[in-house]
Order: sequence, then C-alpha cells, then structure tokens
Amino acid sequence: MNTEIKLLDVVALTEDLSERGLRRGQVGTVVEVLGPDVFVVEFVDNNGRTYATLSLRTSQLMVLHHQSA
Repeated sequence: MNTEIKLLDVVALTEDLSERGLRRGQVGTVVEVLGPDVFVVEFVDNNGRTYATLSLRTSQLMVLHHQSA
C-alpha cells in the first residue's frame, strides 16, 4: 500500500483497532521509526492531548498528502 513512511509523516489507520479504541481513518503522526516496517504513531485530540501512542506496521497505515504529487 505504501512505498515509504518517514518520521513525522501524517498517517491514517487502514483498519479498526477496537482493543485500543481506535477506528479506521483516525489520523496520527509518526514519531519514531522502529524498523523498515514498524512505526510508533501518536494520536492527539483537538486540544493537543495524546490519547494513544502505539507501534504499527506499514500495512496498517496510509500516508496522507497535503500537496499535489
């Protein structure tokens, strides 16, 4: 799905993670790269408070783009 995910990329979940209270489409930021296919993603609310931080695989994420390619 993704060719490359980098530190500080804005990403969205591609699947529900109900055990963590997260749904497909929720947006987070990559805050650490643990390996070629594993990233720590932080999810924050509209007030800037972190409500989840977890390790996710590339297959669980989609990079969001704010500019044209």
